Parts: sequence; structure tokens; C-alpha cells
Amino acid sequence: MQRETVFIGFGSNLGDRFDFCDRAVNLLGLLPGTEITAISSLYETEPVADVGNPGPGWFLNGVVRLQSEVKPYSLWEVCLEVERALGRDQENRRGPRTVDLDILSYGSQVLSEPELVIPHPRLHLRRFVLAPLVELDPDWHHPLLDRTARELLESLTDPSEVRRIEPPPHSRFGSRLTYNSRSNNG
Repeated sequence: MQRETVFIGFGSNLGDRFDFCDRAVNLLGLLPGTEITAISSLYETEPVADVGNPGPGWFLNGVVRLQSEVKPYSLWEVCLEVERALGRDQENRRGPRTVDLDILSYGSQVLSEPELVIPHPRLHLRRFVLAPLVELDPDWHHPLLDRTARELLESLTDPSEVRRIEPPPHSRFGSRLTYNSRSNNG
């Protein structure tokens, strides 16, 4: 089977946010036919309340890049299962959350179904998604908007505060291969 490049956004604003993000990324890396190829730094971000009420707690957010054979719907179901396993309240999905996983893009595919829209319909409006995405691949191309991740971030009007944070010692975040370090090292 052919592997596709997949970007998944992750975040947490309840409990031990570092631990929930780390566990979610680790579980995604256990999928058969899937390899984690990069993990962004972590970004602390203020909650965006235009969709639901995520609560007052700031999020830790990041993006993971995978190479995967898992088809989009199956990957979406896995993301939901990881959220459930890590304690996300399925009855209040728009509220505070232990973990949130969103498929941002799946290769150059475009899907528009009631359950699953790829690329993610709000990724181009969210600083907390674009900042880590640009860190991993500034030249990623949005298949519908015909713009790169860097261009989307530069033209963004989202006033939300997003700040890159230093991961705790011995963390996986910030220590993996990223787009920039790969291109600088050959």
C-alpha cells in the first residue's frame, strides 16, 4: 500500500497537558503501517471560543507528521478512539478536553463528508494550528486555497496568543526531526 503524508493537530487543556499530548502522539505512532516522521514543538495557546466553550484553561498544542497507509476514515476512527482512551468527554466535545486530535491534511486528498472534512475546515484560520505546521513544513500546500502554510500564517488575522514553550526535560517534543533541521543538515 502507498503511504501518505498526514498532519494531525493535537491539544489538551485539562489535567497533565504534557502527558496527554505525549500519550496521544505515542498511540498514533503505534498504528500499523504508520511512522511518525516529525513532531512540532509545543505551543501554549489561549482557548478559542468561537466553536463551543473550551473552558478557561490554556491549551498545549502541536502537530505530528505521519507517513501512513491507514485510510482517512480509519484514521479518523483511531483518533476518536485515542481521545476516548485518554478520557475525552464525548458528550461535551466542545468543552474542556484531555486531548483533541484533528486530521489537518491527508496527502493532497479533499474530503467533504458530514463526519470528516479534509483538509480541516478551520486550519487556515487558527494560529495554534499554523504555527506548529509551519515549523514542520512551511511549504505544505493547502489543496483548496492554493497557498502554503507559511503564506496562510503570514496573512492570518487571528489575534489569539500562541507561544512556543520549552518542553520538560527528557520530553519527546522539540527533539524530533523537523522540516527545518532536516533541510539544514542535508
